[in-house]
Amino acid sequence: MTRQPLSFDAYDEAISPRPETTEFDRVVDSALSRRGFLGVMTFGLGAFLSGTSALGRAAQAATDRFGFTQIAASTADTITLPEGFEWKPVVLWGDPLFADAPAFDPETRGTAATQARAFGDNNDGMSIFYRDGRHVMAVNNEYTNVATLWRAPEAATDDDVEKGMMAHGVSVFEVRETGTGWEIVKDSPLNRRITPRTEMELTGPAAGHDLLKTEADPTGTRTLGTWNNCGNGETPWGTYLTCEENFNGYFSAADEAHEVPAELKRYGVSAKDWGYGWARVDPRFDVAQNPNEPNRAGYVVEIDPFDPEAMPKKRTALGRFKHENAACTIAANGRVVVYLGDDERGEFLYRFVSDGVFSATGDNGDLLDAGTLYVAKFSDEMTGEWVPLTPEATGMTAPEIAIHTRQAGSAVGATTMDRPEWVAVNPARVEAFVALTNNKNRGVKPNAGGDETPVNGPNPREKNDYGQILRIVPDAEDHSADSFTWSLFALAGNPEVHQDAYAGSDNVNAGNMFNSPDGMSFDSTGLLWIQTDGNYSNEGDFAGHGNNQMLAGDTATGEIRRFLVGPRECEVTGMCFSPDKRTMFVGIQHPGEDGGSTFPNGGVPRSGVFAVTRTDGGLIG
Repeated sequence: MTRQPLSFDAYDEAISPRPETTEFDRVVDSALSRRGFLGVMTFGLGAFLSGTSALGRAAQAATDRFGFTQIAASTADTITLPEGFEWKPVVLWGDPLFADAPAFDPETRGTAATQARAFGDNNDGMSIFYRDGRHVMAVNNEYTNVATLWRAPEAATDDDVEKGMMAHGVSVFEVRETGTGWEIVKDSPLNRRITPRTEMELTGPAAGHDLLKTEADPTGTRTLGTWNNCGNGETPWGTYLTCEENFNGYFSAADEAHEVPAELKRYGVSAKDWGYGWARVDPRFDVAQNPNEPNRAGYVVEIDPFDPEAMPKKRTALGRFKHENAACTIAANGRVVVYLGDDERGEFLYRFVSDGVFSATGDNGDLLDAGTLYVAKFSDEMTGEWVPLTPEATGMTAPEIAIHTRQAGSAVGATTMDRPEWVAVNPARVEAFVALTNNKNRGVKPNAGGDETPVNGPNPREKNDYGQILRIVPDAEDHSADSFTWSLFALAGNPEVHQDAYAGSDNVNAGNMFNSPDGMSFDSTGLLWIQTDGNYSNEGDFAGHGNNQMLAGDTATGEIRRFLVGPRECEVTGMCFSPDKRTMFVGIQHPGEDGGSTFPNGGVPRSGVFAVTRTDGGLIG
């Protein structure tokens, strides 16, 4: 019953291996060939790496916007911060949200019933909302490490499986600041757990389609639950967007030889799950019995944090794929724009533009149900276009586009990307930044749909284990414009090991090097905060990188500084700021996933949300 010791995407490839391709030679003569790219690097990466020129460095020397001194990489089993900063836990996996729920028990790790009333496991994206003097946090609980969650994984019971389900989803709870830090307001009427058993409404173009109908829901408009919630977003009208990512790994069939349709294989659905065993307690997850059930997952879910009675809504107009986050902004014409990444090797970058316009005083409740979904197409000349995914362009109906969005992107020839993860929209300028975390298959294998993955402009390195950060600038300073220019803000790498493109860009050095940028968020001053989920071996190509970390980037000058290093074997993921900007909330996920951590209290390692503050009480974001 234990989960395979592989990452999500590696496990998908193990189930559905893709053939290697030997077509890398065809790109050697392109503008972004290895020799051409190194030539660009020799001259400071020129326009490819906007903001890292000598002029930018001179501008940085004149004014320091960071407010902290960079720290060194670390392999310590704790959170490491610069001098003048401190951290405290706000909530940890298993902490009760209600007074009648027991405290976390490190021996049993709780039951399904206790977990349903406690903070979930492996938290990821998060937001804090403020209204009428109350602070409410909404935090994704992406997945579980069953070797930690279950006391005896080799003899897991049905209750263990149910407990795993209850550890997924979203935790919503009120918090308050006291003289000793932030704490949960137990028994607040706003506290709730949203789990794989919570009723939800399917809305938008796919609602009611035959592909969403099941025996339990013949209307195709009601579904149960959300799981593998990765990144997040916030709407201008004050709701929370939680994003369903690796939903596929929870489905299975009693007969492991059962063949799923090609449409599901594109999403990694198979007859074998990742060891969670949900089909054992809930037939919804048996893909042989319920072949349409996977079509009801993989969406962005909108939640009202201040209305526990409001049913969460799966917004199918935003497409179905392995959503990382949902970065919302308002375009110059008042339309809502949402940037969306599909986190799998060789998949695509998307954008949604609403038909309606945002109203500061009106009802915006259905703005995410009607609009146009676009996919990005990049040229090596540092320009790009948003291609509309319409029936005319794809040969698919509008509901089919919403359900089989990856196939729609392939139909219009979208650019395959190096795992598009978080997108962050700059509050100070009309631009967006995209974390392309890594792609060992770049130039080697096609994606799950058979689309080739040659080296290209925004993805300039084959077998890319380090990742990069992409800058997109919409034309005419309009996020709803159909064209844009692009540049690379940073190429992660290791200049201590490599002398070529894998050393990274010239704003990456021995003092701040990192790999696999993942979570990203801007603060109110325009600093870009970068969180990593990469290789923490501290060996070989990753020597000197230490544990996963969080850095800050000045997008005007290109400078990047390391601010925080997480404990051993963790991912640093999810962040938000208190309304007064004196607290930064940071997520630490899966410390000790390989058994090498006891963070934060000794004994059983526990994910959680941590408050980072200045010791002098000053502003932090």
